Amino acid sequence: MNPDVIVQAFDQGERELEPLLEQMGWKSWLGVAELGIVMSSEITDFLRPKLSPAEIKVLELVEARISGNINIEMIEQALVIARDPDTRDLALEGRLRMERGLVNFELNNIDEAREDLAWAETRLKSVAKASRDHDLSLLNKAAFHIAIDEHMMALHVHSEISRHAGHAHETIAISRIQAARIMIGFGHLFDAARNAFNSHTHAIIARQTELAVEAGAIFVEVSADFIDDDAEPFADQVAKSGPRSIGEDAPTLNVHPDDIYGVLTWCINNSSQEYGGVERPDLQTLMILAKKLGKTALFDNLLLNPDLVEDAMLAALCGSVSSGEIAKAWTERVSDIMTLKFD
Repeated sequence: MNPDVIVQAFDQGERELEPLLEQMGWKSWLGVAELGIVMSSEITDFLRPKLSPAEIKVLELVEARISGNINIEMIEQALVIARDPDTRDLALEGRLRMERGLVNFELNNIDEAREDLAWAETRLKSVAKASRDHDLSLLNKAAFHIAIDEHMMALHVHSEISRHAGHAHETIAISRIQAARIMIGFGHLFDAARNAFNSHTHAIIARQTELAVEAGAIFVEVSADFIDDDAEPFADQVAKSGPRSIGEDAPTLNVHPDDIYGVLTWCINNSSQEYGGVERPDLQTLMILAKKLGKTALFDNLLLNPDLVEDAMLAALCGSVSSGEIAKAWTERVSDIMTLKFD
């Protein structure tokens, strides 16, 4: 169960919320109160009396970050409370050091950011391993290394987010899609496809559809030139893969057509069926992949409705895979969009 269920229950009049928190396996209301801020729910004020002094300070920092007013001084004040013997909270101290690391990075204090993010992850690993905050600390630490061009360090951090260590499926999905992008940059295509495939799978489990579509598209793009009718199911290849010794070659990328077409079909079926929007890179990407693989029939509904498209590039792609009168209609649609754009 996701915490948004609790917020929705409160907004619908429910006030006996403890059983819902127990179902989630959470012991603190802080995460729900934070989500209430994002969802503009009065549940945040309802839950304030249930929070500890340190949790209230963290909640105030979340409000400050959302409003764009967070600063080092505010975090230092919160750290004083988290470290005080009467109000001490080891996990929240880790969370606050992570927040300070993020602000230091925004201020271009790279050394200070590195120290804070590393300290926070180590603390959270020791007192709240695989918790929401520990997962965030790992993702933020990896993102920090990517931002300062330390891609191998980022991969090392992602490797610590094991698929079998209790981390949230959403965390695994985000981690693996980032790892896939790094592997593409290194030219390690099997590892890129493996990570994208895992991201797609865990995003589906987490009901993060947009992330699942994005990861699935990366898997299809990487694998499109390596289709092999004799290949093992890719899930089996992933299950057999493991850490390699130094100098050991990566497995050769071979993907059975059922895997690649199955993922592409899922992505198209689960992408937005509303075709409007002046920029639709999601549909552009999927259309390009469908064209390359000869599967544009998966877009039949879109291809028959030029008037629903507002993205000129998408309209042009649709025209490139159409023929006859419908191709002419797409050409006219591109002209109409461009005319509206420059009027």
